[in-house]
Amino acid sequence: MQSSPMILAEEEVRKLLRMEDLIPAMADALRDLSAGAVLQPLRTVLPVSEHGGFLGVMPACGQALGAKLVTFYPENKDVPTHHAMILLFRPETGEPLAVMDGRLITEMRTAAVSAVATKLLARTETKALTILGSGVQARSHLEALRLVREFTEVRVWSPRNAERFAREFKVHAAASAEEAVGGADVIVVATSATTPILRGEWLAPGAHINAVGATRPNWRELDDEVLRQATIYVESREAALKESGDVIAAGKEPIEIGEVIAGKQAGRISADQITLFKSVGVAAEDIAAAELVLKQPPQL
Repeated sequence: MQSSPMILAEEEVRKLLRMEDLIPAMADALRDLSAGAVLQPLRTVLPVSEHGGFLGVMPACGQALGAKLVTFYPENKDVPTHHAMILLFRPETGEPLAVMDGRLITEMRTAAVSAVATKLLARTETKALTILGSGVQARSHLEALRLVREFTEVRVWSPRNAERFAREFKVHAAASAEEAVGGADVIVVATSATTPILRGEWLAPGAHINAVGATRPNWRELDDEVLRQATIYVESREAALKESGDVIAAGKEPIEIGEVIAGKQAGRISADQITLFKSVGVAAEDIAAAELVLKQPPQL
């Protein structure tokens, strides 16, 4: 007799998913994706025009089989901009295994993937981390990046709530994006910007950038000078060239981070090189993260 699928709410996922475990799991998922071991079509995005939102459908099949349904409502104020559900199935029989909240998984896997890229691409000696944005991704990135690099200074800037974020996490709130970015070794761009918010003229030699917003083909968060200077790395070449306005505007072939993990492509090749990891979020990450949750022993 078939058992009922497990149902996990966000708080249950939070108890089971640890960033320390998620970062290596994301590295494995990205390596498998670039190696062709994961079947993953492009995300289908349905505009919910009446309410200014989007519904994304994201299936993947590798070691695990499943799909994420995700909503993105960029104008949300009192509730998160992203909500999601992830469904897992048994690859051998198609039986449903689990339904779990995907909002926290989306938040955490995005930062974990940036941590994978930072570990590979940022200079070994880093001092200053800059975060542009003060929402859930800013929080998650602060946690994840501190696991792969040590920082003596963390600066935050955002149009709203930077002071509150700085007080909560005991970091420095910068007066402007330019002030925040100046001299930074690692930069996170995690805002809801649809026009460029990071300018290449502000970048210090050797900076590494993780850019996780502007995931629509007509949205940008990086100016042309950033794109001109940077060597660009992505999760999926196909997805980034279809979904990222920044990668499309760059007009140059991005490198898949999974190929760097596998040793097939170079990471940083000089101390002054500007490296950019442009993330759009892919189903392989969500399904691997959900499988990791399912494998954890239940909390007593």
